[in-house]
Amino acid sequence: MSHHNLALLGFGNVGRAFVRLLDRKQADLKQRYGITFTVVGIATAHHGAAIDPSGLEAVTAADLVEAGDSLEVLSRVAIRDNFDFLLRCGADVLFENTPVNIASGQPAIDHLRAALERGMHIITANKGPVVHAYRELTQLAEAAGRKFYFESTVMDGAPIFSLFRTGLPVTRLQSFKGILNSTTNLVLTRMESGESFEEAVKYAQSAGLAETDPSGDIDGWDAAIKVAALVTVLMNIPLTPQQVDRTGIRGITAEMVKAARAEGMRWKLVCSAELKGEVVKGRVAPELVASFSPLYGVEGSSSIVEFHTDTLSSLSILEGNPGPETTAYGLLADFINAAG
Repeated sequence: MSHHNLALLGFGNVGRAFVRLLDRKQADLKQRYGITFTVVGIATAHHGAAIDPSGLEAVTAADLVEAGDSLEVLSRVAIRDNFDFLLRCGADVLFENTPVNIASGQPAIDHLRAALERGMHIITANKGPVVHAYRELTQLAEAAGRKFYFESTVMDGAPIFSLFRTGLPVTRLQSFKGILNSTTNLVLTRMESGESFEEAVKYAQSAGLAETDPSGDIDGWDAAIKVAALVTVLMNIPLTPQQVDRTGIRGITAEMVKAARAEGMRWKLVCSAELKGEVVKGRVAPELVASFSPLYGVEGSSSIVEFHTDTLSSLSILEGNPGPETTAYGLLADFINAAG
């Protein structure tokens, strides 16, 4: 039996779904994997932070945040900032889920460095550290005898990174193609039903998939950083989103969508990368997809990626209409793998 003290830095929709999933799976973790845990710290951007070495009621903390209240009423420790939180929380596993910084990966990279210095496993759904500091954080984790896992950064809880890490030994990834941004796929799907671009974006915002400023999705930045993450980790070639050839979907009109459907085709924001020699080219751009393509039937907020390797000519992973709960499952799977 192994016991772990957990801390959460970032407590948005995914973090709150994660603590509820932990609560629901607590008996399974103990009985099937010999893992017990105590949540000792939670830090948020807008609702304060709490540390209690004897254990926080994490579901109660989630309820407080959703009611607009502060977590400070739960804390036994006064906390100055995120780094003070990491110093004082007493955790041996950190779940870092602060907002992504596409340009630099900060301050999440510094959060994860600080956690490793304090002997924690680090688990994140934040794509920034993966594309901007993957090798550094991996080396630091290995030197400390800790794990750096990030399954939830691409396609939520779908097992992509762990599949290549454990399920596909000595396999070399040569190329991939897929739909990796849920928001743009939902927008294009709704445009096929007659909505304008603006109406479809507003719906995605109301559904919680698009931000108030949807440009990160619409202009292809989220897709580009996911391409960069897959290339950086699975092809072992550092790539930033700025190096991905990127075109968003602003230029796709209702007339173009209607004309494509009349010809039996669909517009999709396609993510791809291909390795030629030691050089990789990443691309995000709208493409017309024919009915024989695996990408054709992927609707709404669903995602797909098709891998081509030197051992398996084609391997696809499809995830249907994910939400915070599926991203939370990726965090849970990483925790089990790190604690095992």
